[in-house]
Amino acid sequence: MFGMALWDKEEGALYLARDRLGEKPLYYGWQGDTFLFGSELKALKAHPDFKGDIDRGALALFFRHNYVPAPYSIYRGIKKLPAGTYIKLLASRLQGKKSESPEPIKYWSLADVAEQGVQNPFQGSEADALNALDLKLSNSVKAQMLSDVPLGGLLSGGIDSSTICALMQASSNQSVNTFTIGFDEKHYDEASHARAIARHLGTQHTELYVSADDALDLLPQMPSMYDEPFADSSQLPTHLVMKMARQHVTVALSGDGADELFGGYNRYRYAPRVWRHAAKLPQFMRNAFCSSVTAIPASTLNRLSPVVGLSQAGDKVHKLGQRLQGVNSIDDFYVALISEWSNVEGLVLDGQLPSNLIDSREQWPDLSNPVDRMMALDGLTYLPDDILVKVDRAAMAVSLETRAPFLDHELVEFAWQLPLKYKIHKGQGKHLLRCLLNRYIPSELTERPKMGFSIPLDTWLRGPLRDWAEDLLAEERLDREGYLNSAPIRRAWCAHKQGKANYGYRLWSILMFQSWLEEQ
Repeated sequence: MFGMALWDKEEGALYLARDRLGEKPLYYGWQGDTFLFGSELKALKAHPDFKGDIDRGALALFFRHNYVPAPYSIYRGIKKLPAGTYIKLLASRLQGKKSESPEPIKYWSLADVAEQGVQNPFQGSEADALNALDLKLSNSVKAQMLSDVPLGGLLSGGIDSSTICALMQASSNQSVNTFTIGFDEKHYDEASHARAIARHLGTQHTELYVSADDALDLLPQMPSMYDEPFADSSQLPTHLVMKMARQHVTVALSGDGADELFGGYNRYRYAPRVWRHAAKLPQFMRNAFCSSVTAIPASTLNRLSPVVGLSQAGDKVHKLGQRLQGVNSIDDFYVALISEWSNVEGLVLDGQLPSNLIDSREQWPDLSNPVDRMMALDGLTYLPDDILVKVDRAAMAVSLETRAPFLDHELVEFAWQLPLKYKIHKGQGKHLLRCLLNRYIPSELTERPKMGFSIPLDTWLRGPLRDWAEDLLAEERLDREGYLNSAPIRRAWCAHKQGKANYGYRLWSILMFQSWLEEQ
């Protein structure tokens, strides 16, 4: 993992390069006659030539995805270097007025890796694949455990982090340090599962329970920590677990990257199934159905949860109805699933969407299976621009180094050679990874529905965070600032407060932008 600048004295050239998967950041761009680059936007902002004009197109992308995707940054003229690329500037280009930056050059491409892996699949049996995965992942963990400072593992209790911590303990002759965050709300809490796994492995385990007050105390730090608007709400507990871990260790290993490589996200399993049924209906009937179910308050539908055996059934039905509205293909459905605000150009004043990978489907990886396409696109966008940003900034804020063994590029290349049936099997994701974990931990400690690392945002916004949100979402404030159309925001906020819908994540993006803007 690296963001790197190299001055070639003999050639008279500046090279900027970023690691293959995008674990570390690198920003660059012209501000007037000055070329700026650095690993943090705040470093660029410190230069007297920095202008700081907000890019409204990038802002529109932010509200769609809850992050600003590469190559854009929130500031006009400043870019993020995409993962696996470098740029080269000759000294002659750095002298005089030059406003155009060179195009990034790929030295490693996840899209190419995915295409080549699918075209040249692993030829052995499932048992052979399992043995190979065990060896490759164990080697990656061992290599990333090399450290001359105290080291530990981030243990959520899920498949990914449990596998990493199990392999860490298997390769260590001492008890490994593990760290977990818990919540009082049972629907969001995995701390008890992590505790049982830590006990089985024999790790030195530490846990911290997070309340809404803890989150409220952290909110003023978010704009500085992330430098630009960032709205993955798990940024709060992620920072808290990093802060706790840093009190004991200097390096921590995480399970990030496994979902995108081994089919872990729920959308990989249910999107094809939902679309297969939805596609049988004419679009006008699908749209009518979506409109009718979303017209029923989510709080009313949630009362059916015990009957249908589905937690927060109303919220899930509402989300499905919103995402299916107006889609014509499974690729449309995927884009809707990864989009928070749908009509972002109507939300951001003068916010026309710039060219981007998600909208430029001719640039999508050439993969025939829609699930492979989803996994590859998530690896190209959501992983480097959301997951790895969240982890890196939350850790760096407390001077903790995080390492992700799943992102060893040789392991990534191997994972893309595995047939999809080894990843999603009988409606369950991460099949081969689960088989590997069962070699180290009994399945009864790990087999349960995927929860994700999230906070009870919907209830916190209706309760302890309500006054904070009310101030940032005030209509006169939004209108005065001149960046956002206040009407859809106020409608969403009122519906959320009344329990008619769960717009927690949608509103979180507005709140994070407003908090960031307040600090500018």
